[in-house]
Amino acid sequence: MRVSLTIGWLYPDLMSTYGDRGNVICLKKRCLWRDITVGILPINLDTSRKEILNSDLIIGGGAQDRQQTIVIKDLTANKATVLKKMFKRGIPGLFVCGSPQLLGHYYMTGDGTRLKGLSIFDFVTKHFGHNKPRCIGNTVGEMLNSKLETRNSKFKKTIVGFENHGGRTYLGKNVEPFAKVLVGYGNNGEDGFEGAVFQNVIACYYHGPFLAKNPHIADWLISKAMEIKYTKMIELEPLDDTLEWQAHDYILKKLNVRL
Repeated sequence: MRVSLTIGWLYPDLMSTYGDRGNVICLKKRCLWRDITVGILPINLDTSRKEILNSDLIIGGGAQDRQQTIVIKDLTANKATVLKKMFKRGIPGLFVCGSPQLLGHYYMTGDGTRLKGLSIFDFVTKHFGHNKPRCIGNTVGEMLNSKLETRNSKFKKTIVGFENHGGRTYLGKNVEPFAKVLVGYGNNGEDGFEGAVFQNVIACYYHGPFLAKNPHIADWLISKAMEIKYTKMIELEPLDDTLEWQAHDYILKKLNVRL
């Protein structure tokens, strides 16, 4: 059966800091290597709700406060309803750093401005300006939800990446953490958690780009997108991920993480 996927890329001109566009490239290549036809849909300020519905997978990256202010106004006014319905239906997504901050209840910028979010995730994010240092450095986490594991994964539970964020995210009672922090700051440097999961949507602070060093998460996103679109499980053809796992393992060894 000939299969295809459309990746919706949220605000590529405004939110693609620290190489986050690499996540889109990674997903596209892993689809093409498997002979899965893939299209990229840039979701910009003028993209309609109807167009967004064509997406089988949504990707969002990081940005500075100025760009996030522009984005949240457009999201709230024009795209919130359709995105909420898609995520509740099971459409998968990956949101890194700045973009998940806008999917919580609110994001408080460095100057104290509170930007009302979409409340998809039960969390809030606060930027304390110079009162708290930025959270920067290589980071490792252990995934807490077994549903995110993939059959062909060498490292079933670890995730690695690079974090660089001034905002600190605080989870509410009705949200599931993505991972437990093994090395690094995570959401806030206090509670030991990294990111969050809602349905098939992952929020995290891992830059890098994240998926290049975590092919198991890339394949999980592709697999879930295929399952939701075609209403059945479609087994992904295994790929030679030797280089990807070497990059993953390098970070584990560099940070003295023993499994």
